[in-house]
Amino acid sequence: MSASGKTIIVTGGTDGIGAATVRALAGQGAHVVIVGRNRAKAEDLIADIAGKSHGAKLGFVQCDLSSLASIRTAGAEILASQPRIDVLVNNAGGFFAKRELTVDGHERTFALNHLAYALLTDILLPRLKASAPSRIVSVASGVHATGVLRFDDLMGEKRYGGWAAYCNSKLANVAWTYALARRLEGSGVTANCLHPGFVASQFGKNNRGIVGATLGFAQRFGAIGVEDGAKTSIHLAASPEVEGVSGKYFHLCRETVSSAASRDEAAQEKLWRATEALLSKGA
Repeated sequence: MSASGKTIIVTGGTDGIGAATVRALAGQGAHVVIVGRNRAKAEDLIADIAGKSHGAKLGFVQCDLSSLASIRTAGAEILASQPRIDVLVNNAGGFFAKRELTVDGHERTFALNHLAYALLTDILLPRLKASAPSRIVSVASGVHATGVLRFDDLMGEKRYGGWAAYCNSKLANVAWTYALARRLEGSGVTANCLHPGFVASQFGKNNRGIVGATLGFAQRFGAIGVEDGAKTSIHLAASPEVEGVSGKYFHLCRETVSSAASRDEAAQEKLWRATEALLSKGA
């Protein structure tokens, strides 16, 4: 599989590694549909890519990925407009130092970083299966290794720390990917996740005060560029090397071993059931 002629959906594709992923895949000849909240940013990106790459084919679907209703609306729009979907890149995510609730009453970090992946994937899955061989690529993080799946407190009501919530959500990404891959066996659809590296991007810049300043300082002096951060996402979306590879965790475009907690199959299944229950409440 290569990106040329493929239809690829990228969430959070207007900034950071998402935008770099969009640029690269569009440059390879893919039809890329960006899913995100900021229409102006998307239109600027699309115009810039089109100006540099004649014939680039891009689209945009507006969506607040922290809202289940908005995800369902966006998913329906994608299905109505795209007769096939070859790749879904679950990329959008965020870090919130203070606990916030979404319109659905969910903790914002868990909702945006995990529930959005699960819901949009579920909506688009029939089309992905019909378009097989196809791929689901989910951006996780190496910090999943410090995360904990607290099934009695997934929403951080009992205790909340912004960084801990982020790490927990990234653990959820990896564990959920493994559970998803098991369910996709024999379907022609693969599911993999990845650590992009510590990337200098807009990530976390929504936070003010010492948290935002510390993150900005760390990114300035210790982070890789967005193009490097996007390489593994691009590899998993388009490289023929990973054709048929599923249920794996990658870093630097190579398969690697995720944390022991992420590989706990009982916990993966418990997370899958908890996720289904949370999504069904908003249906």
